[in-house]
Amino acid sequence: MSTAAGQAGTPAERGARDDVLVRARGLQVHFPVSSKGLRRRRTGAVRAVDGVDLDIRRGETLGLVGESGCGKSTLGNALLRLVEPTAGRVEFDGTDVTALSAKALRALRRRAVMVFQDPYASLDPRTTVGQTVAEPLQVHSLHRGTEARAARVAELLELVGLDPSVASRYPHEFSGGQRQRVGIARALAGEPDFVVCDEAIASLDVSVQAQVLNLLRDLQQRLGLTYLFVSHDLAAVRHVSDRIAVMYLGRVVEVGDAADVSARPQHPYAQALLSAVPLPDPAAERRRERIVLSGDVPSATRVPSGCRFRTRCPRAFSPCPDVDPALQEVEPAHTAACHLHGVVGVPVAAGEHTGA
Repeated sequence: MSTAAGQAGTPAERGARDDVLVRARGLQVHFPVSSKGLRRRRTGAVRAVDGVDLDIRRGETLGLVGESGCGKSTLGNALLRLVEPTAGRVEFDGTDVTALSAKALRALRRRAVMVFQDPYASLDPRTTVGQTVAEPLQVHSLHRGTEARAARVAELLELVGLDPSVASRYPHEFSGGQRQRVGIARALAGEPDFVVCDEAIASLDVSVQAQVLNLLRDLQQRLGLTYLFVSHDLAAVRHVSDRIAVMYLGRVVEVGDAADVSARPQHPYAQALLSAVPLPDPAAERRRERIVLSGDVPSATRVPSGCRFRTRCPRAFSPCPDVDPALQEVEPAHTAACHLHGVVGVPVAAGEHTGA
């Protein structure tokens, strides 16, 4: 966005834009597919992220949900430029991340970090917990001096609920939940503003998941953090999120307040996802109708024309094969990309049909 465009609009509109910490527009991440053999040539691309528009507001938790393989983790990586976008733009606090030099990107790494899915794989088994948590302090030249860094490491371990005395221990001496706490402490070492939690509780026991979720919420309140919480666990997302974005086959198809999306999902895919979440009331669980989708998710190398969900949608009709629906407001602060709501879309030109 140009400076002139950024200043346009009413004071309220400018304030709403300033409230956005992370913004993606037209974001694409395509991975090339090559033929086998000696003369390898590009035969196509995996469209992991395929035109995402998304805003993440300061201090909120945006939950990102969808089936495995829909592009959630790739989107989180692209927002931090851990993978290079193929096209589109990512802004962090008004700065175009996609245009940053290596030096400027290194400075961004202090303010925007990730908590990884697997606490067993994300920690170096040859490095003590204290050394792991201290590494960002050394990289960003924070708390210089051995004593100052040791004091900061102790403070960070206490912050995530670990005794500072464990700093001399190695990852194999900890449980999965404790290792994830170490990973969170490492992520917080640079005093970040934005944290991507990439399936951060997926590999943990259910009882430990609740502890880590509560820890993340407590840290957010104490430190003013902004989260992108990536998960396929809708129950956890509803518990921790302020807003929810639903993703399908590389595209965000619905965004709204967590309570609204949970109670009144507007996209047929979101409705199917939420119908699969068990209800705590057995009577209500027996009464409700489960939406069962037919078929499998299409290949990300051959995305269907028009609405990419149409091949599995029980309510698909005439516009769906030919017009790609755009996100439009269907309720106040609640958007969906579906022709059932009279959504404006982009007609598919001749030759652009890439699937069934």
